[in-house]
Amino acid sequence: MRFLIDNNLSPLLAESLKAAGHDAVHVRDLAMQAAPDPVVLERAQAEERVLVSADTDFGGLLSRSHASGPSVLLIRRLAGRRAAEQSAIILANLDQVAEDLAAGAVVVIGDDWIRIRRLPMPG
Repeated sequence: MRFLIDNNLSPLLAESLKAAGHDAVHVRDLAMQAAPDPVVLERAQAEERVLVSADTDFGGLLSRSHASGPSVLLIRRLAGRRAAEQSAIILANLDQVAEDLAAGAVVVIGDDWIRIRRLPMPG
């Protein structure tokens, strides 16, 4: 899977996902660490990447725009964990949500729960 890791998560998360065989890049690698959320979302869409973030603003942006992509994987209550732990939780649940991410969805992963909202979402 192709991932774009948001600035609010560690670049080590991208490295962990790469080590697991995924195409993952952090916004810092693209000199986009100061880019506004809509620009980051546009980059993920243009490159057909799933945006991985802890920022709930992306769900709101997608909802208001009625966009069908890109997919967003939101990490909730995992933000205080190390990148390796975040990666392990993402990878452990990826098979369960891969079809939704491929189709266009906002997937929220918490410590012991997952919520999936298919795109486009009503505004």
